[in-house]
Amino acid sequence: MTDQKLMQDEGASEVIFALDIGTRNVVGTLAKKHNDIYTVLDYEIMAHPERSMFDGQIHDIDKVATVIRQVKRNLEARNEMTLKKVAIAAAGRALKTSRVTVSMDLDFSKEINKEIIDSLEMEGIQMAQEQIASGSQKYEPKYYCVGYSVIHYYLDDALIMNPKGHRGNIMTAEIIATFLPHIVVDGLYSAVAKADLEVLNMTLEPIAAINVAIPENLRLLNLALVDVGAGTSDIAITKEGTIASYGMVALAGDEITEVLAKEFLLDYNAAERLKVELSQKDVHDFTDVIGLPHTCTTAEIMEKIQPVIDNITEEIAKTIIAYNDKTPSAVFCIGGGCQVPGFTLTLAKWLGLQKERAVIKGTEHLEKLVFEGSALKGPEYITPIGIGVTAFKEKENDFLQVSVNENQIRMFNSKSLTVSDALVLVGFSARKLIAPRGPAIHYTLDGLPQTIYGEYGEPAKIYINGVQASLDTKLKNKDAIFIEEAVEGQSRKLRINEVAKWERKLNINGVEMNQFKAVLVNEQPSTLDAYIEDGNAICISFHEQLSYWVQQLGLTFETAQIKLNGNLVDRDQIIKSGDQ
Repeated sequence: MTDQKLMQDEGASEVIFALDIGTRNVVGTLAKKHNDIYTVLDYEIMAHPERSMFDGQIHDIDKVATVIRQVKRNLEARNEMTLKKVAIAAAGRALKTSRVTVSMDLDFSKEINKEIIDSLEMEGIQMAQEQIASGSQKYEPKYYCVGYSVIHYYLDDALIMNPKGHRGNIMTAEIIATFLPHIVVDGLYSAVAKADLEVLNMTLEPIAAINVAIPENLRLLNLALVDVGAGTSDIAITKEGTIASYGMVALAGDEITEVLAKEFLLDYNAAERLKVELSQKDVHDFTDVIGLPHTCTTAEIMEKIQPVIDNITEEIAKTIIAYNDKTPSAVFCIGGGCQVPGFTLTLAKWLGLQKERAVIKGTEHLEKLVFEGSALKGPEYITPIGIGVTAFKEKENDFLQVSVNENQIRMFNSKSLTVSDALVLVGFSARKLIAPRGPAIHYTLDGLPQTIYGEYGEPAKIYINGVQASLDTKLKNKDAIFIEEAVEGQSRKLRINEVAKWERKLNINGVEMNQFKAVLVNEQPSTLDAYIEDGNAICISFHEQLSYWVQQLGLTFETAQIKLNGNLVDRDQIIKSGDQ
């Protein structure tokens, strides 16, 4: 289908310019989307002439901007158009991940509800954010939370799958949270602006890759995507319909290249070429730096590099299992580094997966993808295609502008954002969402410890644009969030006669009498109407001697016949409640 025909067809979209700004290359694509078909009209690949990026972060904005500008101009010239906006992605290797354990004291008398669980998770994300930011002492860096996953819940130190509806004293969660430093975002925006372009959409490279490699209808499955680049291997995990967590291993293709360079005495570029050709040829002829020629089979070379492949894949497998808490159902590998022979087989071994369930996913395996010219083939071009596809899905929604209690913030739209994400970004304390009970009063009654629990407080109220909402309410651009903080409950005021058993009844000649004698508070006389205070030691005494009651009636044992429960008794008899 030609571009002219595509533009005439009903349902065709405008052309989107997408850039994959990589550590070694910049890949630019022009594409249209016609109904469900994504058509790449043209593309341009250009290497950085100098090292201006390291591990996905721009170090020299001007040099990167020069390459972007040239890619833009080449595409403009061939396609006779002016490009003003571009879709980009932040590198997965720029992500920072923190694993934390967070606990919350509970009121045992109250069932655990979703609000309590959400508050605990939010506090854990803030703790993870503080842990990452603690490395910078002079300035306070900002991070966008792009995803988190709860690894385990515990209730009173016992592992529990779902604490909702249970009761306990302490709830604990182990959380993995992933953040993107704002410096990475700012650097990309600056480089693009210097190339006379405006950012149309920004996403994360793992999200862009997943959007084409693992479409949404597959995300109910527990799958892992591994992007094996030059310096790092980036990991994203899906389950229960969403991208659950991200990870990164600082081992990738460069480790293999370095081993080849050392083993065969090659310069870096020659070793890199040899690595790429391992998946293309059975016999390799090359010359080392001294000038000696070599002829080796792929099998002979693989013997030299298998230990480093074992090391890389073992670390990737450990990270996947740590972030997923188990082996996933399958693993898709993308990026140039995964094409080395035996890479996926070794990864499957460390994961305990069937070898068929660890596979390389290249652009040639993507459905609904059409190239008008020559095709970009291979797993290393999944991400450039994914950036464009994601831009069509989320155009102009790279950041949401929202406010929290009139404090304006910008949120990186890497996932479905909720109120809790906004509160994390502004540093709103999760403790202010849950209303604590009023202070408890601890006292003793006749030597036994007692507690009067405080009243329940008023939980926080959340409003979006004046309408009551909750922590997991989805956010839209320009939403105004207002939080009324939780109000602590009051201490309960109780009198002694409301908690003490101060009535003991006995029956004297058919008349009911109370045996109550006196009340002492901290060994001092008091009254039953007195309010109980924290630390009180309360003692209730009763008239238990029969002689007391005989005297009260104006009688004596000598002049009256005294029967207790129908039996004659003497003056030393002790009487109990209910006696007649």
